[in-house]
Order: sequence, then structure tokens, then C-alpha cells
Amino acid sequence: MAASGSKSCLQYLFHLAHDHLDFRLPEIKSLLALRLKPFHPCGDFKEQSPFWCLDCLSEEDVCTVMARSVCAKSAFELWGHGQTHSELRTSLLNYPPEKMSPYMQKGSSYRINVYTFNKTLLFEDRIKKIDALDYLPFEGTVSLKNPQHIFCLLEDYGTDPNNIPEHPNYIYFGRWIADGQRELIRSYSVKNRHFIGNTSMDAGLSFIMANHAKAKDNDLVFDPFVGTGSLLVACSHFGAYVCGTDIDYNTIHGKGRSSRKNQKWRGPDENIRANLRQYGKEDMYVDVMVSDASKPVWRKAALFDAIVTDPPYGIRESTRRTGSHKDIIKSPDGLYSESHVPVSQPYHLSDIFTDLLSFAAHHLVLGGRLVYWLPVHRPEYCEEMVPLHPCLLLISNCEQTLSSHTSRRLITMEKIKEPEELDSLAHLSDPRFIPYQGHNAFREKYFSGLNKRSAKDDTKSDVSGK
Repeated sequence: MAASGSKSCLQYLFHLAHDHLDFRLPEIKSLLALRLKPFHPCGDFKEQSPFWCLDCLSEEDVCTVMARSVCAKSAFELWGHGQTHSELRTSLLNYPPEKMSPYMQKGSSYRINVYTFNKTLLFEDRIKKIDALDYLPFEGTVSLKNPQHIFCLLEDYGTDPNNIPEHPNYIYFGRWIADGQRELIRSYSVKNRHFIGNTSMDAGLSFIMANHAKAKDNDLVFDPFVGTGSLLVACSHFGAYVCGTDIDYNTIHGKGRSSRKNQKWRGPDENIRANLRQYGKEDMYVDVMVSDASKPVWRKAALFDAIVTDPPYGIRESTRRTGSHKDIIKSPDGLYSESHVPVSQPYHLSDIFTDLLSFAAHHLVLGGRLVYWLPVHRPEYCEEMVPLHPCLLLISNCEQTLSSHTSRRLITMEKIKEPEELDSLAHLSDPRFIPYQGHNAFREKYFSGLNKRSAKDDTKSDVSGK
């Protein structure tokens, strides 16, 4: 994994946050795909490591990824690395001087930071490590407050907090390029949001979903279970126009009981539009409306660049759709009165996901992405339970553990063909592309179990989801 000598083959070190580990790789891959760049790791790639070394990228590529990623902390142009400080020294001295010199000239200013993962060093020890880098030909002056160039010595002490080695497992040195967008998790925190509900998605996961969906400038993003619009807020931050539907009239119109502590009723301006206005994104708001996801109101066309949603699981929010097993008496003219309230009936999870995938296949543009949460009973889960559709390619499947026996999985799919093409494609004999007929017997048993569990009183459930 030696540093390359050509400008086009520079290596870059990504420092990842050590949370939501399952979500990091799909997010970085999705953001690189926006630049039409592959994910190309160097050497012995370990997905669970906080440090990833990538090549085949430009500095502009790296900056673009960092401008969106909430899973990455920082990125560096990698100058040297090794298992010991002696190996690091050899690696740095072999790095091409012409690539170092622009950042070490007289008249420039610089600072060297020391970062350790899984170990805290005393200030004196940090200074000693910086002093040990005196073999590097820095000719500029040190500026701790406002340097022109920042360098970082990064030491990896493994991931086990109960078994921290005396010496680092690996050491890196590089020039700082950019920081990720971890600050968005705080600045968009649901705690400070104008309009929230019982199941409002937290900011970090909302931005991860927007990145998995590759939401970007001038896209149109749709959420069929919009709730309080947390996912719309995240997608609008990246320049997408947003819209959504929900069957709950009170949520769409910001009426009814408040989800806030010590507040009984929602205020007059608590709605999804107000949330986008709070973050200066009201101009990206198309609209939301009351609608039943099982009965789409959209014309038959590819309308959306992405569908990003968190369907209700029947735990903290009920799974309902309009309809009744009983005969409904209509007025003679066939119209309902203005005060008519539609009768609702249970909307089983198996039907929710069947309808969602079918809707995505018909209303996503080619290359558009569907990103949604799938509730899971862990002891019974296997990959074959993830719903499939012949028009949608499974991109990633990431788990968020909720308890010892429950979790939810973030599913990302990409539309690869139009539904009308299915009958004309010869390769549909491949069992992976059998037209979707619903869940097989094993899936039906699984979803049947979830439907029964979702009927229990939500105070007895330990699932923190919809």
C-alpha cells in the first residue's frame, strides 16, 4: 500500500465515525456514484475499521463526498503509513518531494494535529509525537490558530475498548483535505425542530437515507408515508424538491395533540412547510396531501428521482388504509358529503411493502432509488425475506439494531428497467428476475408473525420505530 508517484493515483485516507457501521459503506459508495467514480479501496480493506484508504480519486471527488457525508469525519491526502513509527518514517521519506513541497515552502504556515482512535494521549505525549516528525522538510512557520495547511498524524489502536494495546496497530500521516458533515446531526436535531411527531426520524439517519437515495439538486423526491417530514427536510438540504402524502389528516395539517412534553395541542404553525422554512428550504417544498398509499393518486408515469420513506410498522403508528369489509351506502348521485370521513381498515405489512415496491417500479425514473425501512424480528430473519421486484435492483441492506430480538433494515433499491419491458426480456428465465408475485410462503409466515406482534399494545413493545 505504498504511496503512488503519479498525480492521478494519489491515495486518500477517510476517517469514519464509529457509529452506524452498517450504513457507512453504502453511503460512501452512493456519494462516489454521484461523481461516477468507483469505490476502490487500497490493500487490506476492513469495513469495520475507522480508517479507509481509497485511490482512483481526485481531490475534487473527495471534497464532494465530504460536503455531504454524515458518516465520515475527515479526509486526508495520504503521505505515509506503517505499522510502526519507523515504517511511517520510511514511507514518508519515499513520498515524492514534488508533492510535498507546495505545502512546506517558506512563507507558508501549518499545523500538525495528532488523533488517536480508541486511546487518549496526554498533551505531552502528543507533543513528543509531533517533535518526532522533525525529519519532514517543513520550512514554513507554525500557526495554531489560522494555518494555511493542516497535517494530521493518526494512530489506530483497534476497536476493542477493553483491550487497548500499548502501541498503535497502524499509523497514518497526511494533509487534511476536508471535514464531513457531522455538524448537520446537531444543527438539524429533532429536539429543536418546529414540528415533530412520535416517530420523527432523527437527523443523522435522515441524512444517511438522503445520501443512499442520491438526492441532489433539482431532483424530485417523494415520501408516501411523510409523517412530520423529517426525510423531506434532509433531502431538501441537498437541493431536491420534496413532496409527500400521508393518510393521517391531523399530521398533514398539523392539528391534534402535540408530541412535545408539557404541550397538549399543536400550535397554529406546526406543519411540514414550517419545518422546511426553519432551515431556509421552503422554496424546495412542493406540497403534501392526505392520501392512502394503497390507492395511488398519481398518473402512470415516471415522476420521481427518488422515493425515501419510513413506512408505519403498527407499533407507535397504526397501519391503516381506507376501505371496509362492510357495504358503504353512497348518496344517490354517487358522491360523498363534504363531511364524509372514509372508513379505514388494517393495512398489513406484507401489503405495504408489496404496494411500495410496485409503486416505485412504476413511478421512479430509470436509475432512481427507493430507500425504505423494513422491520425485522431478528431470530427469524434471513436475506430471502427482503421483498424483491424485477424492475428494482437491491443496492444495500443495512441493519439498525433496536433490541436483542428486533431491528429494522434500511433497504436501498435502484430502478433498472420499466415494468413494460418485463415480458419482452429473454433473461427473465433467471429466477432472480421472476416477476414479483408477492411474498413466498416463508415470507408470508414471517410477515404474518409481524402483523400479529404489531397488533399488541404499543406500551408493551420495545421497538423504537413506527
